[in-house]
Amino acid sequence: MKKIDFLNLKMMNQPYRADILNAITKVVDSGWYIQGEEVRNFEHEFASFIGSKYCVGVANGLDALSITLKAWILLGKIKEGDEVIVPANTFIATVLAITQNHLKPIFVEPDEETFNINVDMIRNVITEKTKVIIPVHLYGQVAEMNKIRELADLHDLLILEDSAQAHGAMYNNLKAGNLGDAGAFSFYPGKNLGALGDAGAVVTDNQELAETIRAIGNYGAHVKYKHDVQGVNSRLDEIQAAILRVKLKYINNEIESRRIIANNYLTKIINPIIRLPKIDNNAELSHVWHLFVIKTNERNKLQDYLAKHSVQTLIHYPIPIHKQLAYNNLNTYSYPITEKLHDEILSLPIGSFLSIEDADYIVSLINEFE
Repeated sequence: MKKIDFLNLKMMNQPYRADILNAITKVVDSGWYIQGEEVRNFEHEFASFIGSKYCVGVANGLDALSITLKAWILLGKIKEGDEVIVPANTFIATVLAITQNHLKPIFVEPDEETFNINVDMIRNVITEKTKVIIPVHLYGQVAEMNKIRELADLHDLLILEDSAQAHGAMYNNLKAGNLGDAGAFSFYPGKNLGALGDAGAVVTDNQELAETIRAIGNYGAHVKYKHDVQGVNSRLDEIQAAILRVKLKYINNEIESRRIIANNYLTKIINPIIRLPKIDNNAELSHVWHLFVIKTNERNKLQDYLAKHSVQTLIHYPIPIHKQLAYNNLNTYSYPITEKLHDEILSLPIGSFLSIEDADYIVSLINEFE
C-alpha cells in the first residue's frame, strides 16, 4: 500500500532543484555569505510581490514578529506592559513574540468556520492599555481585515499581520502583509514559500520602522560597529535568500496546486460527520491553503483510521496556548471555542507534491469512514 505523507519537501522542491543548486553555487563562489546581493535582491523582489515599500529579511518568523514589536517599543509607539490582542487559536510563536517583549497577550476566540479571529469579539476586549492587534491569517486565509482596520483606526491601534501561513493571499486586491502597519512572514521549509532552513521577513510601508527593524536584527547597528540600540542577531543569510528568490518565481504555481487539491476536497468529501473549512465571503483568492483543516467529533478515530490506510495527517494545533506548560499563568482562563476546535481539527495532506489521484484516495477513505 502506497504511503501518502502529510508533507513531502523533497518532491515539492524537485521541480526547482537545478535552479536551487545553481543559486547556491553562485553564492558559494561569490565568497559573500551574509548581508549581500542575494538578500538585497530578495528583499526588493518580495516587497514588490507583496506590494510593500520595504522588506527586511530576518532569521525566522518568530523574529519577524518579535523584532517588529521591539521596534515599536524603541520608537515610542508602544511600551512594556501594553496589551496586544491576538487569536487564542494560533501557533505559539505569535504569543512568544508578545511576551518576549514584556507585553500582555489578550486572547480572542476564533470563528468556528474560518478558524480566524472572531472580529466581533475584538471590541469587547479593547481597553485603554490596548495598543496592537495581531491578526493571524491562519492556515492560509486572510482574516477580516476591513473590520479589523476599522477598529484599529477607531482606537488608534497598530496592526501587525502574522502572515506566516498566507504568502500570496489576497484581500480587496491587496496581499496579506500589506493590510496593516507591518506584516511578518516565515519561510520555514513547509510554507507555501519555504526556504531550505529557517528564514523570515517583515514588510512595511514605514521607512523608519524598516530601518529600526534592520538595525535591531543586526546587533542594534545601523552602521557596522556603531550600536545605537540593544539588538539581536537575526539576519537572513545569502544562501536562503538565493533559494527564496528561485522559489518566489514559482509561488503562484504552488498556490494554484493547493487550490486545486482544496477544491477537490471541498467538492468531493460528502461524509456528514466531517465539517469542511469555509472560505470567508466566498473570496477564493483570500485563501492559499497552507493547510486544509477539517473538523469532526471523531478526530482521533479518523486520524487512526487514515493512518492504518497509510495516510499521514497532523493536528494544527493539539494543545491551545493557554493550556501549554510554558503559559501556565494563563491556564485559569477559559476559551471554550478554542478548546473545542483543538479537540476536533485535523489537517489533511495538501501541496504540489500531492497528485489528484492521491487526493481522490483520501476523499474515498474519508467518505467511507463511519
